[in-house]
Amino acid sequence: QVQLVESGGGLVQAGGSLRLSCAASGRTFSNYAMIWFRQAPGKEREFVAAVSWNGGSTDYAISVKGRCTICRDNAKNTVYLQMNSLKPEDTAVYYCAVGSSRYSINYWGKGTLVTVSS
Repeated sequence: QVQLVESGGGLVQAGGSLRLSCAASGRTFSNYAMIWFRQAPGKEREFVAAVSWNGGSTDYAISVKGRCTICRDNAKNTVYLQMNSLKPEDTAVYYCAVGSSRYSINYWGKGTLVTVSS
């Protein structure tokens, strides 16, 4: 059974940092992109960042570019999202996903809540 389990969320003050992790199990995902999305209260889920199967290519939403770094460790079947200079508008549930691209998702995690206080 495939599982994606996010961790690392929590409450942080504006300007602070968090590192989210997503551990995949049930199969290897070394041939797939790993992607982070988020959903703020009352808003639609939106793309945050993606990393290609080998880590050689990354993509970021404009809203987080320069503040976030995505990377993956295929040996551990894990993807990370380092978030710096957090803003209250970054408050959301962050979801990990795996697929061929951010437009074609095969698996979703259940999410981890990030709350940024002003």
